[in-house]
Amino acid sequence: MKRIQFTVKEIMNSAVAHLNQHLVETKAEKKSKYKNQKVTIEGVTFDSKREAGRYSALKMMERAGLITNLRRQVKYQLNEGGKFSLSYVADFVYLDDKGNEIVEDSKGYRTEVYKKKRRLMKEIYGIIIKET
Repeated sequence: MKRIQFTVKEIMNSAVAHLNQHLVETKAEKKSKYKNQKVTIEGVTFDSKREAGRYSALKMMERAGLITNLRRQVKYQLNEGGKFSLSYVADFVYLDDKGNEIVEDSKGYRTEVYKKKRRLMKEIYGIIIKET
């Protein structure tokens, strides 16, 4: 009996391709849990359209001199010296026109973990996170 071999392309293009899906490994694009879409602006990738839009607005404010020292993804330790590591990463940190440090997070959905970290930021650092 002669053995018949097919290429991956032939299998994928066959009339019964849907029956052959188990034969081919394909990497499907992973869907986001909260339906956010990654966006790249000026070579910087953001986790959501909301965060990218806020970054653009903050960059314009910085150019206009309304804010200074704009930074992204600033990490704060929430239980330093504790048994388990817990940290909060702010989307944006900057100084307003009065010199106050503003910690900002672009939120579409407030998870229970985020709520806990928000509370700890206030207790430990006295920082109230500005949500946009």
